[in-house]
Amino acid sequence: MINCLIVEDEPLAAELLKSYLDKVPDLTLVAHCDSAVDAFGVLQRQHIELMFLDIRMPRLTGLELLKTLQQPPPVILTTAYREYAVESYDYDVLDYLVKPIQFDRFLKAIGKYYQRQSAPLPASQPVSDAFEQAYLFFRVDREQQKVWLRDILYIEGLGDYVKIFTASGPIVTYERLSYLEEKLPEEHFLRVHKSYIICVDKVQSYSGSTVKVSGKQIPVGRMYKDRLARFGR
Repeated sequence: MINCLIVEDEPLAAELLKSYLDKVPDLTLVAHCDSAVDAFGVLQRQHIELMFLDIRMPRLTGLELLKTLQQPPPVILTTAYREYAVESYDYDVLDYLVKPIQFDRFLKAIGKYYQRQSAPLPASQPVSDAFEQAYLFFRVDREQQKVWLRDILYIEGLGDYVKIFTASGPIVTYERLSYLEEKLPEEHFLRVHKSYIICVDKVQSYSGSTVKVSGKQIPVGRMYKDRLARFGR
């Protein structure tokens, strides 16, 4: 479960966020504070993994609260004022939601949390177990779909979209292949072509020009052949 904190002085806005949290099984509300000062105290006493933070509040604003925290949790800002958007990204926030917040926009912000975290595990846990439990969320239609990394066979780039082939079937999502190349663990995934990333654990056979994954012959690009050669050693 992901421990969440809502910092919001508008009762209706707070109730809306609470209702959205209730709809996402992984999220649990630890506390709701109607001031940034109260939130500072909660953050000292409890382990918060995700904070929904309003900007304009009396006594101490949301951004001023962030300035006081040495290691703030991931933050999703909520506000009725668009003019703070540029300044907010100086604080490395996950997302900036403008009120009134729609549920699909809320889910998109939650998806950014999952992507940034990529299921981090305790350092004492074996690497193999870490990969078995790692996942990412991808937007499919109007939902965030959970994909276990262990289930990915290969990924095909389609311009601004990617088609992720998994053990249970393909999904298409709005994402760049270059982003996934950076996000996926390099010990398990390898880009072999401008349009393909493969899971090296699923390779059935390969040659200098193709790789076979789940019965699919995937081309190997000229500039990626050295990578494939290193994989085969």
